[in-house]
Amino acid sequence: MNRSNSLLTCAVLLMVLIGILGGAVTGGVAGYYAAQNAVPVAVPISAGASSVNPTALPIAPVTTNLTLKENSAVIDAVRKAKPAVVTVINELNAPARRAVVPTASGSGVIIDAKGYIVTNNHVVASEKKLTVIYADGSKAEADLVGADAVADIAVLRVNLPVPAIAPFGDSSVIEPGQTAIAIGSPLGDYRGTVTVGVVSGLNRTVGRQQGLIQTDAAINNGNSGGPLINALGQVIGINTLVVRSTSEGNVAEGLGFAIPSNQVKEIVNQILTKGKVERPYIGITYQAVDPQIASAMNLQTNQGIVVTQVESGSPGALAGLQERDVVLALNAQKINEEHPLATILFGFKVGDQVTLTILRDGKQIPIKVTLGPRPAGQ
Repeated sequence: MNRSNSLLTCAVLLMVLIGILGGAVTGGVAGYYAAQNAVPVAVPISAGASSVNPTALPIAPVTTNLTLKENSAVIDAVRKAKPAVVTVINELNAPARRAVVPTASGSGVIIDAKGYIVTNNHVVASEKKLTVIYADGSKAEADLVGADAVADIAVLRVNLPVPAIAPFGDSSVIEPGQTAIAIGSPLGDYRGTVTVGVVSGLNRTVGRQQGLIQTDAAINNGNSGGPLINALGQVIGINTLVVRSTSEGNVAEGLGFAIPSNQVKEIVNQILTKGKVERPYIGITYQAVDPQIASAMNLQTNQGIVVTQVESGSPGALAGLQERDVVLALNAQKINEEHPLATILFGFKVGDQVTLTILRDGKQIPIKVTLGPRPAGQ
């Protein structure tokens, strides 16, 4: 009996064991096939499900208020200055046989209640009839009071009440990076167009013009003569030209230039009081010292100018200037890229005596020069 019970017990245990093993194998196979044929289902992650605390990167907050303030300053500046900006239409002199009268256009800015308007000389050159169009679309005939081709500045006048005046700012205190706003009539059609940028550089030289303000505010044909204003709505320059490429064919973008307001004010004042602009004159041709010239002449400086020619009978010749003299300073003001000689000279009057610091044969010597008037056509 004991033997029979033992056999029965063993049989039961064996059946249980086989059942367990069979279930495990079946479950494993089923799980394998399920895994191979499963379709992934996206499950939203609850915001509070994770036990990991993520570390936020140090991102600066969005300065909405500052942006609004900056935009507000630009908008306020434009509101102040824009009514004083005009389109200048120049009906050109042309042969009588031409059926269509040629015209040129540019921009200008009203500077006082007497109706004086500043624009570029090249806008009004060869004028026959001048018309200005105000910001509201009304028109008025204008007279040419005077012009200066060297600085590319002209003064017009209208004999009617003007809608607004744009005050001049002080161009000596502007700095690279500050807001610059150009207003004008690009292509002569889009009256009162506003473009915004920054002052990119100061005392730039382009061709004959020196001491220019460089800006990346978009300037196009027709903007010539329009104002470059600051965030206070003050005129800090008169837009005069844009460089789009070099002589080598290199393309440039964002290279606009304006005549500084302080220079414009002086020119306008001379035109209104004297009818012309008198520029102090030394009578030398020169080249700015650069590393190549400094090396060739064995100079210990990269500043100043090298005299390449002294005009006979000029103030410079009478003072004893010679070719290959290096002019380092005028009245202790160093001559360099930021302070060109022409810009420094414009702060003096004809008849003033100035002292030039000259480097000659390795020695610095002072030379006194009495400034004369620049001959016509120079």
